[in-house]
Amino acid sequence: MKSFRVLAMSTLSALMAAGAMTAHADTPPKVYINPFIGYQLFDHKRGIDDSATYGAGLEYRFRDAWSLEGVFSHAEPDYKKGKGSGSSSFNEYRLDALHYFTPDQALQPYLATGVGHANFTRTHGETRVNAGGGLRYALTPAFSLRADAREFYGMDDDTWDTMLSVGVSWGFGGHSQPVSQTMETAPAMPADSDKDGVPDAQDQCPGTPAGTAVNSQGCPVDSDKDGVPDAQDKCPGTAAGVIVNSQGCPVDSDGDGVPDNLDKCPNTAKGVKVDSNGCEGKKAVVKTIRMNIQFPTNSAKVPAQYDQEIGKLAAFMKAYEDTDVEIGGHTDNTGNAAYNKQLSQRRADAVRQVLIHKYGIKPSRITAIGYGEAQPVASNKTATGRMQNRRVEARIQKEVQ
Repeated sequence: MKSFRVLAMSTLSALMAAGAMTAHADTPPKVYINPFIGYQLFDHKRGIDDSATYGAGLEYRFRDAWSLEGVFSHAEPDYKKGKGSGSSSFNEYRLDALHYFTPDQALQPYLATGVGHANFTRTHGETRVNAGGGLRYALTPAFSLRADAREFYGMDDDTWDTMLSVGVSWGFGGHSQPVSQTMETAPAMPADSDKDGVPDAQDQCPGTPAGTAVNSQGCPVDSDKDGVPDAQDKCPGTAAGVIVNSQGCPVDSDGDGVPDNLDKCPNTAKGVKVDSNGCEGKKAVVKTIRMNIQFPTNSAKVPAQYDQEIGKLAAFMKAYEDTDVEIGGHTDNTGNAAYNKQLSQRRADAVRQVLIHKYGIKPSRITAIGYGEAQPVASNKTATGRMQNRRVEARIQKEVQ
């Protein structure tokens, strides 16, 4: 068993290393006869020893990469000690589907799966499904070497068997012509003075520099059809109909950085800053709205006299719906600082509620923060200064054109 595994692995390695050989048929064979020898590792539940296996397959290649193969295999394994005397008999008939990954190459790895029926001596017949893969290497169009590895699952007795095999394959139904013969009988190539692959008789652009990609007329390739060959085109992929310069890039007549085909304001004066449409942008003006509401001592009720000022803020926010506002509450330094912090928050919340309930501003656009006595705008040493510090401010900024 060990020597067989070494032989199987050596065969697989030799097939993979033989990629230098090339032998291809003009029309690949459709039918293959695939005799093989192998070694089968039986599940211990069966009570039989691992055994050499031999058989043959009849394969039909119905697509370049797909085939069906009917397989017969036979083995005569000995019974394990205590399970019987002499040898038993194993026969299996199965149908497999194979997928080749490189059907047009000499070396063709494949995956396979199938189902079959196996008979074991002294036991009933059993259905087995299998999956695996292998390598086919074509020495000639009609003769190949093949190595295969499969895992079998016995559906009736819940068993797992393994088989490794090597074999040969004869193909029928195709025809080929040796490469050497084709080369010897091939007519002389027509003259191609600039070596661009297009004969002189068909070359509409003779003298093309070496290495330049050309089309079927022998002219430099111009993929985007802008009149500038790809080798010189610094702006490949230019849209059809766009006027380009000698480097294949869209023309920008007024030099504003926006190509003529996108420029909605041509002939812009030199040095003028433009937008993505090539038009002169209007200068942005930052508009700031400040609102100052003063409160009596220890009060969070919004005085009615400030309704008009709050209304102006609301009108601005409705005109510019992308704006948000911060309502900041403040106190003087009379009393406890922690209490003043709470009082300033109530004052900010009170103004926020007026904006929401009276003017319909969305709550998510208004942030109310109580700063307490931390941000005075006047001295707390005088009554006038303390009055100025008892306030609510609204800050909002908006860039308007």
